[in-house]
Amino acid sequence: MTESVDRDANRALRARFDEVYGQYQRIRSGLDELQVKLAELRVTERSDDGQVIATVGARGELISVEVEPGVFHDRDARALSRKITTTVHRASAAAVNATQELVAGYLPAGSPSVDFLRTNNFDALLGRADAVLRRGE
Repeated sequence: MTESVDRDANRALRARFDEVYGQYQRIRSGLDELQVKLAELRVTERSDDGQVIATVGARGELISVEVEPGVFHDRDARALSRKITTTVHRASAAAVNATQELVAGYLPAGSPSVDFLRTNNFDALLGRADAVLRRGE
């Protein structure tokens, strides 16, 4: 009877290992594709009046700013500066969201890494490790 229980336990462990390893292989094979998509990701936002256009990359890094010639008729440098800054911030926030969604698509559902990407809260990453450590104490 003990042998039967051991075999059943071994089969269950093997099945779980195969499942986890399959997830790992899917994640690993998608990393090259993910890197290409992140490198190509561009987010463009326009100011409310359409006079400023800001384009940023996956990490929110500024790639370009375009200013319509009509914006210079006002000759208000502070207003133009605020308009550019606001537009760049909106583009960066949109890029962060797009990056989070893209990366989350390559991670297993319920992964602490997905929670971290959405919340920027390290507890999401460390919670499982903390729980394991507490059980070992």
